[in-house]
Parts: sequence; structure tokens; C-alpha cells
Amino acid sequence: MTEIEKTLNDHNVRPTAMRILIYKYMADRDAAIALTDIENAFAKADRTTLYRTLKTFEEKNVVHHIDDGTGISKYALCEEGCNCEIEQDLHLHFHCTNCYETVCLTEQKIPHINLPDGYLAEDVNLVVTGICEKCSSNLL
Repeated sequence: MTEIEKTLNDHNVRPTAMRILIYKYMADRDAAIALTDIENAFAKADRTTLYRTLKTFEEKNVVHHIDDGTGISKYALCEEGCNCEIEQDLHLHFHCTNCYETVCLTEQKIPHINLPDGYLAEDVNLVVTGICEKCSSNLL
């Protein structure tokens, strides 16, 4: 069994050939990806299959959804041991206004936010926008 198959099995996701390919594609990227990125990479695959794979990955905490303010949903693989829990797994995301990539800054955790009584958080998303490390080094 490959490492990808083990990871998918650990998340109760059946490791089909397409799921393994999509996971590998995402693992080989430094930035979050959109559904259109996957569609372009797997042009011969059925769009519905690709979408359902991403949704399954999201439901089973294999990936997390990122709203980076561009209007295009992006997805990134979760860290090992992540359960996408608000209290412990949230981290910053950075969207570069030059190259348009969005990356997870997993070492930069979002601190606990105390909401007023009666409010229940379902999701927290913090995106910092600016120039990424790659682009800023090209500017110098």
C-alpha cells in the first residue's frame, strides 16, 4: 500500500485511481488549487468526478477549502493529524496579488476568538493579501 493509499484509508476514503491521482497532484503543488486547475490537469476526466472527489476529500478532512477573496474556491491538503477543528487546526492563508497564488501558512495559527454568548462558529478563515516571498525576491 502506498503512502497516499494509507492516508486516504486513514480518512475513510476509498483509494480509487482518480482519488490517488488527484491527491498526488495536490501534494506536488506548493499553492492551493482551484477545481479548474484540476480540470486542466485531468482534461480527459469527467468534471463531475473531479468535483465529487474534492467534496469527498473536504468532507473527510483530507483537504480544506480556502476562500481567498478572489471568488474562486481553492483547496489545499490538510496537515497530518488535522481534523479541521476551529479550536486547534486553523492557520493563516496568504494570497499574492502579483502571482495570484494562495498558500497555507500552517505555522501561523489563528488565535482563539471569543465570540459573544449565543454565537456558534462554524468556520474561520483569515487571508492575508500582499506580495509572496517568491515575488518579493524578484522585486529586489
